[in-house]
Amino acid sequence: MLIHLTLIGKPGCHLCEDADLVVAEVIREFEQAHLDDDVLVEFETKNILEDAQLAAKYAEEIPVLQINGKTHAYWRIDPVRFRAALEVAAGSAK
Repeated sequence: MLIHLTLIGKPGCHLCEDADLVVAEVIREFEQAHLDDDVLVEFETKNILEDAQLAAKYAEEIPVLQINGKTHAYWRIDPVRFRAALEVAAGSAK
C-alpha cells in the first residue's frame, strides 16, 4: 500500500518550513509503527514559484498538505490529526 503525500509551499515561508518538519516527524513515527506492514509513504514537495497553476490555486493557503491527492490541511499541520489521517489511509487499503 502506497500513501502519497505532497506538501505545497515555497522557499522562505516559515509556515512551510514548520510544516515540513511536522510532516517529516509524523512520517518517521508512522513508518516505525508500521515496519511489519505493507505500507509505504512517498513524500514530495512542490514549489508554487515553479508552477503557475499551483501558485494561482494555493498562493494564499500555503503550506498545503495533500494525502493521495486530496487536501488534508493548509497553513498549519496538526500532527495528531495528520497521524490519524495516515492511519485511515493505511487502513482503507487493507
